[in-house]
Amino acid sequence: MKKLIVLAILASIGFAMGCAKVPISGRKQVNLLPESQMMGMANPAYADFLSQSNVVNASDRDAQMVKEVGEKIADAVEKFLADNHQSKRVEGFEWEFNLVNDPTVNAWCMPGGKIAVYTGIL
Repeated sequence: MKKLIVLAILASIGFAMGCAKVPISGRKQVNLLPESQMMGMANPAYADFLSQSNVVNASDRDAQMVKEVGEKIADAVEKFLADNHQSKRVEGFEWEFNLVNDPTVNAWCMPGGKIAVYTGIL
């Protein structure tokens, strides 16, 4: 019974905070924090991650490729959103693409356009 009450409270908080439609997939998402607050939290967390990681030098061929491909993706996202009158969703993004020397097959992103790609995925 307690679990049901907790779920009901969480659901009502989610609806009170507001739902938004994801532009590409059309699915609904609950926004518990404003985008600006999430970006403000992501920027220092991303910088901290980079300071503790083995980031590949920007002059490296693979790092340049990651940046070039990332910039093309960012341009495509911005164009898609502009064409669909949703440019506000990426307003204030400071796109950043870094290659991290790690054998893990992974890549991830944070709010605000902060992206990390691991060498293992290459």
